[in-house]
Amino acid sequence: MTEAEARDAVRAMVGEEAMPRLDRFAAKVREESERQNLVAKPTLDTLWSRHFLDSAQLMPLAAQHEGLWIDVGTGAGFPGLVIALASPRPTIMIEPRRRRADFLRAVIDAEGLADRVEIRQAKVERVEAPKAAVISARAVASLSELLQSTAHLAAMDTLYLLPKGQSATTEVSEAQRRFAGLFHVEQSITDPASGIVVVKNVKGRR
Repeated sequence: MTEAEARDAVRAMVGEEAMPRLDRFAAKVREESERQNLVAKPTLDTLWSRHFLDSAQLMPLAAQHEGLWIDVGTGAGFPGLVIALASPRPTIMIEPRRRRADFLRAVIDAEGLADRVEIRQAKVERVEAPKAAVISARAVASLSELLQSTAHLAAMDTLYLLPKGQSATTEVSEAQRRFAGLFHVEQSITDPASGIVVVKNVKGRR
């Protein structure tokens, strides 16, 4: 998939109105990457296919779950800031690293989103927030660790959307030993070998 094709796919998911915000964000990621390691440098030439489309593909999966979106370990803003820029959702992004949190705040302020989007610079276990409608995390921790560390932010109807790459099926099998719930794996549209773990109705096994 070319970058133009990936950008067109994002546009089809989020609508034309969101694209100027996402274009500005892409430019800021490239600019800020000269000062700090936001994303792997080889992927700067494939931002739309590797990061933006990989993030935007979560939105249709959450279409029936309106309300607060919490993104854990947001890093450079994927997927959390893409969600915030492309939708009207209230969004909390959790990012423990100060320089990355500062970058995210600067983008939020520049886009005038501070009334519904916030950054929590902390480890997820220390964050207090309302129960989330959706919790996402990309390349943060194992599935079991994520379910454990975010339990205080989730209700029974919270939807987890967790891009897990090629380890998705294995991580689901491991997590089901510790947690009951509805688990399944969606194929990623950016990589046929990768999966997105979708979980709801989660509770720990006794």
